Amino acid sequence: MKLRESTRLNQLFIAPGNAGTSQFGTNVTLNPTDLESVYSFCKEKDIQLVIPGNEDPLVAGITDFIESHAAEDGLTIKVAGPSAWCSQLEGSKDFSKAFMGRHNIPTARYQSFQLTDLDAAAEFMKTLEPPYVLKADGLAAGKGVIITSSFEEACATLKEMTDGSKFGKAGEVVVIEEFLKGIELSVFGISDGKGWKVLASAKDYKRIFDGDEGPNTGGMGAISPVPFADADFMQKVEDRILKPTYDGLIAEGHPYKGFLFVGLMNVNGDPFVIEYNVRMGDPETEAIFPRLKTSMLDLLESMADGNLDAVDVELDDRTAATIFLVSAGYPGDIEKGKVIVLPSNLEQDQWLFHAGTKTVSNEIQTNGGRVIAVTSLGSDIPAALNRSNELATMVQFDGKFHRKDIGLDLIQLQNKN
Repeated sequence: MKLRESTRLNQLFIAPGNAGTSQFGTNVTLNPTDLESVYSFCKEKDIQLVIPGNEDPLVAGITDFIESHAAEDGLTIKVAGPSAWCSQLEGSKDFSKAFMGRHNIPTARYQSFQLTDLDAAAEFMKTLEPPYVLKADGLAAGKGVIITSSFEEACATLKEMTDGSKFGKAGEVVVIEEFLKGIELSVFGISDGKGWKVLASAKDYKRIFDGDEGPNTGGMGAISPVPFADADFMQKVEDRILKPTYDGLIAEGHPYKGFLFVGLMNVNGDPFVIEYNVRMGDPETEAIFPRLKTSMLDLLESMADGNLDAVDVELDDRTAATIFLVSAGYPGDIEKGKVIVLPSNLEQDQWLFHAGTKTVSNEIQTNGGRVIAVTSLGSDIPAALNRSNELATMVQFDGKFHRKDIGLDLIQLQNKN
């Protein structure tokens, strides 16, 4: 959507795409982690810029692969994303925690354990106050975090994770860390390997049910900007987290190019890192990009070319509220193929972002757990939420479910202050 706003864009290919992306470009049947096939397609179609959308191809090394092969072939193909080494910030929780330790970046106290370390893990947990936080070291589609107040359940869960029965290889190493009490938010930066800029703040909602109950999901909604992320707090984020992160990567010989999504906990006004993500997050992206006034193509090219200073990041001052519509049973077993009925016209500053959708015989059908995100801009959180909730009721498919309390905690917090 944002790329299509640029008059300089000639062709846009999306792999694998869905029913929504087909409105803005050409969907292609490519596995983004099949690096050889992606590179061959780039050569065939004379692609000039590759934009990895999620973590899997980045951790697999798509940036290094394409740039090195293009150089060998005398081609110029830019990749708007970090190297495989930098992508370990998301690909390995143990790696990222060790990196934070080396550069004095505030984060929760932790230790890492494997299946052979269960007794030592139990002893470490005895030094922590419950609840206990267990994180799969590897990629687990945003669902690899278990939080429990029961010591016995934590020990049993640790065994299930490290023996591979819960998250497969992603859980063979588990990071156990102290529970930080505060309010979560995310801050997004962008870097060209030399300099960096803050993009925006957002707060997402991971649990499936209202009141942050139930299992974790890929994200049920988001608000941007975050009201309590004021100038003073954001200055702390820049000084204590973003600057030492980017400077630390340069010092270790791995300058960072790309978006950096930092999951934070606001603990009594001080930011602590919960996790790094090496790309734009979802559903925060659906709340941030509608606010972006800067040309997305200009931003991505300046990032890849190393001249980010030439582009100003401009954002709409209004609030964006995103609500995800999901299939019945998500994040567990779901049924696909439900026909989706969409509103014929959207009001100004409203968007429907497709996720788990497909087109079959001119019908749009569900094709995943998280189906469509609705986003609206408003003068404040209540105004944006009212518009998004109204839009959510206009999208129809069998078994549709969504949270009804996205953003209400932020409204209550504002009212207290």
